[in-house]
Amino acid sequence: MIDLGGALARLQEVESRYQRLEDDMGREDVYLDPDRLREVSKERADLEDRVNAYRQFRDIIKQIEENEELSRADADLREMAEDELTRLRPRREELEKLLIKLLVPEDPLDRKDIFLEIRAGTGGEEAALFAADLFRMYCRFAEKRKWTVEIVSVSETELKGLKEVVAQIRGHRVFSHLKFEGGVHRVQRVPETEAQGRIHTSAVTVAVLPEVDDVEIRVDEADLRIDLFRAGGAGGQHINKTDSAVRLTHIPTGIVVVCQDERSQLKNKSKAMKVLKARMAEQAREEANRKEQDARRSMVGSGDRSERIRTYNFPQNRLTDHRIGITLYKLEMIMEGDMEELLSALQAYFAAQALAVESSTC
Repeated sequence: MIDLGGALARLQEVESRYQRLEDDMGREDVYLDPDRLREVSKERADLEDRVNAYRQFRDIIKQIEENEELSRADADLREMAEDELTRLRPRREELEKLLIKLLVPEDPLDRKDIFLEIRAGTGGEEAALFAADLFRMYCRFAEKRKWTVEIVSVSETELKGLKEVVAQIRGHRVFSHLKFEGGVHRVQRVPETEAQGRIHTSAVTVAVLPEVDDVEIRVDEADLRIDLFRAGGAGGQHINKTDSAVRLTHIPTGIVVVCQDERSQLKNKSKAMKVLKARMAEQAREEANRKEQDARRSMVGSGDRSERIRTYNFPQNRLTDHRIGITLYKLEMIMEGDMEELLSALQAYFAAQALAVESSTC
């Protein structure tokens, strides 16, 4: 059981505030003032998830205490009480994790769409094939959540692996779900190209970049080198027919972005500019993280792409996330986009770390 410490007292204060807002909404002076009513309604809605979870948690705790007392006091009802406890205790743990996530102040980037970048690392063709498998995994997860995935640029191998793919993913709270995916993903499996049946280890890097609004990052055209060329690669009726592909090089930072997915040169340039701004913003955040020695950053972590974060062991159907020490023996399902358990565990872990830092600095 996670020790919420003073968190429950904070939740009680949140519930009290929520109740006052509900009372305010029933007052005539608030009801007749559209601006005031809108303000009260918005604050109430912002608190609603926390209050509902807190009330469920409080109710579960009460039921657990009652059944534990019943189990000790009445031998005839002990078996029924133990069965009920078997159901209630996992639910209590789920609510504890949810409450911790809800108590942590929202990351202002959580509601952003993202650019997902996947690149084959060590391992040659097998790394490229695994990069393609990872991209498919994220696409399947996005499909389950009704997000849209749009490829910005892609570089394939002859065996349909991916040297590199950049895609834009749009939907409800995309960054909040995928922000901990950045890093080195290691795979252990027997490659299709391996005749002897030996297990190989390869690596793929993943970057998750929140999309940046135009007002957040400004790019001086004088700092850009723009190259136009004909798109290449497998597929696409427009390949090698027009100079529609665009390469942007930001001279001060050395960041290079290529976009060739659209038929229109203008559309490719617009997409490339969005990716460039996202990378520039990420570079600025990483630089700030290097300079900042604040305890919050050091404990919560930055999701540095240089860190090996995860191992996918196909012979054992096992996935291990090294940051939080979780191992799941359902790799086949995860590769089909069933990522909820894994991502929820990551969110709960990093939320608990952030809450611990916040509590220590209060």
